Amino acid sequence: MNDELRERVEREVEKHALLNAVKHESDADVGAIMGPLMGDNPEFREHGDEIPGIAGGVVGRMNDLDYEDKRERLEELAPEELAEIEAEEEEDEHDLPELPKADDDEIRMRCAPNPNGPWHVGHARMPAVIGTYRERYDGWFCVRFDDTDPETKRPDLEAYDAILEDLDYLGFEPDATYRASDRLETYYDHARDLIEMGGAYTCSCSGEAFSDLKNSAEACPHRDKDAETVLEEFEAMLEGEYSSGEMVLRVKTDIEHKNPALRDWVAFRMIDTPHPREEASDYRCWPMLDFQSGVDDHLLEITHIIRGIDLQDSAKRQQFVYDYFGWDYPEVIHWGHVQLDDYDVKMSTSTISALIDDDELDGWDDPRAPTLQSLRRRGIRGEAIVEAMTGLGTSTTDVDLAMSSIYANNRDLIDEETDRRFLVRDGNQIPLGGSPPEVGTPPLHPNHEERGVREIPVGDSVMLEPDDLPGREERIWLKGLGCFQFTRDVLQYTGEDIEVVREGDVDVVHWVPADERVPVRMRTMEGDVRGHAEPGVGDLESDEMVQFERVGFARIDRHDEEDEETVAYYAHP
Repeated sequence: MNDELRERVEREVEKHALLNAVKHESDADVGAIMGPLMGDNPEFREHGDEIPGIAGGVVGRMNDLDYEDKRERLEELAPEELAEIEAEEEEDEHDLPELPKADDDEIRMRCAPNPNGPWHVGHARMPAVIGTYRERYDGWFCVRFDDTDPETKRPDLEAYDAILEDLDYLGFEPDATYRASDRLETYYDHARDLIEMGGAYTCSCSGEAFSDLKNSAEACPHRDKDAETVLEEFEAMLEGEYSSGEMVLRVKTDIEHKNPALRDWVAFRMIDTPHPREEASDYRCWPMLDFQSGVDDHLLEITHIIRGIDLQDSAKRQQFVYDYFGWDYPEVIHWGHVQLDDYDVKMSTSTISALIDDDELDGWDDPRAPTLQSLRRRGIRGEAIVEAMTGLGTSTTDVDLAMSSIYANNRDLIDEETDRRFLVRDGNQIPLGGSPPEVGTPPLHPNHEERGVREIPVGDSVMLEPDDLPGREERIWLKGLGCFQFTRDVLQYTGEDIEVVREGDVDVVHWVPADERVPVRMRTMEGDVRGHAEPGVGDLESDEMVQFERVGFARIDRHDEEDEETVAYYAHP
């Protein structure tokens, strides 16, 4: 091997060693790089007996560099290969796939809720995903309330603010907020333009009559009206001269299209029911969602739309309008629905609202309701929900969301900062004997000795959960207090040290003093649970999180002086 070839071998070995080390964030391995080295340089094979010796020295020198120096040297030798590694690393960091055509322009997305009630858990998926994409691409997103159906999906005036509060809870602030019901004149102007292009016509056919024509691929008798007549009748619609069902404006598409759902679809219809918002209450001619959202998506320069797989026809309907106006349609990602476990209540705004109206649920934040308000009141952080939702990806198939994944995320967020307390449910009072310590001193947190201990006055008896009662002559360890033996219906203090627990002969249980205990009502998904907590719980602030040992995490909601109890909301195990 001549000097020129040797120099080239050393350079290639250096590159492959650095690629191996940077990709795996470890030292390079001679054996691991030989295959790629020979594959990229087949002319080296005739020197195969010499190359391992050369490679060993080069790899050793590369391994002496720290990680940043390796990366810097690789950028000099092979910038394209380093860029590929970085792209793979970035992809690995994200559960969400890259957006199509994400490098062309600023990413602009929209969250378009119907404000007919606060959000249930499934609604969190859209803002979680588009908010995450905005952060990844330094993009833009808005909330646009699609509130142009004052009858079938009648807006709830309180829902507008409630949804924005839910969005804030998830950790996102929109760059802009719109209400479609404020933009009626904009939709009317575009309808007029469409009529003048010959792209829309007024139709007074009954719904049943048009359906028969449509399904037979036959044109409606009103389809060939001249634009002047259509404009006159459309203006009469705007003036409220027609009642509900008497007149609609249709987009002229392909009456013989293979998909009947796309044939001359309704763009505007008459609705007699006034809109609940005073600003929109005088309007009677309302756009259908496909027309309204299609126009808005263009005017707001939306680049990417995420919508349910069941709405595929929406994009196809809107494409006809976009073709008339010469607009480019946004990129569309369709995804499947989210199925949620753990709840007995259906994840449906109308269902939850009806249960509240019937007093079967206390409100949108009832722990039995699958809503974001409920999760927030239970002490579950929005970040935990966002992580679970983005982890579902954007698959077109329906996906199952286990509440346990949200709970696990939340546990990771709060465990280290949350102090421990005792709560005994349905407790049995047991006398103490044998002169135990006057004060129990369990730690505030098992991993943080620096936080200290809770000082719990013991008294003459304690409360234990029924399942923790020992059998006759059996021993138990009252956490933070000591070892006791159950003799003649009394827990006799034995004075034995912690070795009896380590040897596996004695169970550790929690307890509260019978005299100085705090009544607790803990609200759960299965209903209210009553018990008693250690006295310090009565001093905790509202909204403080605790872990009731051997029970689970809970949020302190309030101290009810009238009922003389502390109310807590159970979060999760």
